[in-house]
Amino acid sequence: MNETQTPSYIKALLQPSSRKPAGRKAWSIDLEQVWIPFFLATNTVGDTCLPPDSLGAPIRLAYDADGSVRFSKAGRPVTKIEKELAGSIRVVRDNFTAGLQGFTEQVMVSNEAGYKAQVKLARKAGSPIMAKDKANLDKAFALAMEKAIAEAEAEAAAEPVAEAEGNCGVKTHGKEKVPVTA
Repeated sequence: MNETQTPSYIKALLQPSSRKPAGRKAWSIDLEQVWIPFFLATNTVGDTCLPPDSLGAPIRLAYDADGSVRFSKAGRPVTKIEKELAGSIRVVRDNFTAGLQGFTEQVMVSNEAGYKAQVKLARKAGSPIMAKDKANLDKAFALAMEKAIAEAEAEAAAEPVAEAEGNCGVKTHGKEKVPVTA
């Protein structure tokens, strides 16, 4: 049997970290605490060559096609990560994903039986949880449907009463009152 040694960088990914960054994020990773220092370091050693303004002003205002500042529906100005920096982050993300997939493939090939056993164990352990969630979701949908039907029936039953009591024989269509003719 071919044993696979887990690379230290993979082991490091699995260890909990006490740091809790709380700034603007790119790919769920803090921009100012992780990405900017990382790319400053890669620029320093010559692995990247991001422009200084990309790292000095990484968060920029977003503009509409007409050149005006873009605002969200809540009325706040929209910001974005500078284009070259965002592209470099995307490259790291893609390479990271490829590394994870490569490691997985390596383990699947070198220890096929062990990997299949893990898949079988995970499916067996997850099956009752998924069944319970499905039953709870079905129940929640049924209750929501019953509530919606009851509200619709109550609303439909209340309309003719209000019309008969409040309009003295005059139906209201929009803002215009039209006398009822029998």
